[in-house]
Amino acid sequence: MVKGKIVVVGAGVIGLSVAWRAMNSGWRTVVVDPQPCSGASWVAGGMLAPATEAWPGEEPLLELGEASLRAWPEFAAELGDVGLRTEGTVVAAFDSADARQLEILAGHLASTGRKVDELTGPQVRQLEPTLSTSVRSGLNVPGDLAVDNRKLLDVLSSKAEFLHAEAKAVRPGAVELVDSTVDCDAVVVAAGAWSRNLHPRLNTLIRPVKGEILRLRPGRGALPLSRTIRALVESRPVYLVPRDTGEVVLGATQYEAGYNTDVTVKGVRDLLLDAERVVPGITEYVLVESAAGVRASSRDNLPVIDWLEPGVMVASGHHRNGLLLAPITAAAVVALLDGQPVPEAAQAAGLESRG
Repeated sequence: MVKGKIVVVGAGVIGLSVAWRAMNSGWRTVVVDPQPCSGASWVAGGMLAPATEAWPGEEPLLELGEASLRAWPEFAAELGDVGLRTEGTVVAAFDSADARQLEILAGHLASTGRKVDELTGPQVRQLEPTLSTSVRSGLNVPGDLAVDNRKLLDVLSSKAEFLHAEAKAVRPGAVELVDSTVDCDAVVVAAGAWSRNLHPRLNTLIRPVKGEILRLRPGRGALPLSRTIRALVESRPVYLVPRDTGEVVLGATQYEAGYNTDVTVKGVRDLLLDAERVVPGITEYVLVESAAGVRASSRDNLPVIDWLEPGVMVASGHHRNGLLLAPITAAAVVALLDGQPVPEAAQAAGLESRG
């Protein structure tokens, strides 16, 4: 039984996940995007790691991320091969100040009832032999996952009905396109950082934050990474996420640069230098791609998932956690469409506390 028709504006991982879940729930679904499967979703690292993103004061985000992480194995199994990896994450500290930051993180997680394994330098190198002897200490987070973002986008896009067009505006019952209008029962604004331009309430809730990544291919004799590595190098975050092909995604810089997606020399230099200090063997890899994307951030780093007005909903503002939060975001949107309560952990993503 078809419940009605929705239009999802945005064909990144959030929009496509929402469309797929809504379609499976009985909604006829059309996705609007002039450049589907691009933007921040295309250049993402693919980490599904709420614990290592945690920080004091952001407990609702940690709870939301963990609830979504628990949903990921079933979510991936339903979709098919999306390159899901289950080896976990190692977090490395390069110097004593970085080590102190990891101690704070471990203490915060312990205070919320979540435990990670604190490791000495030799212990963390035993777990991940590619790490430098300069690494002071580390954390082992065995429950973390990672996904191949581009495989995921390919699979999701194969299940969506696209209307390749640019949305000019949304209103109850319709999406206004460049040269036409699409009528529907509800609109879901999931256009990432561009969502802020589609509804007046989003202009102050969502802002663009630029990030750069590099993709590396192992050269002759290069040692493969066995798991995701996150590190602090003189307080700068860097991550290396392996793919099943042997490639590594290296990221991520972060700038307040509007919608600019130029890859800067400084960004590439900093990523490579910091990665080499943590994983010296990375110099044996081949640089095959540099890219930048624009994340949709919010004031409190929580996404915004709620009705903006009758007939118009938003699912945006996921910042660094779009891939991680795709399952629970899709579940929350479908619940709202069906007039049901959203998952408990997703209630913090509503508009009530944001004005």
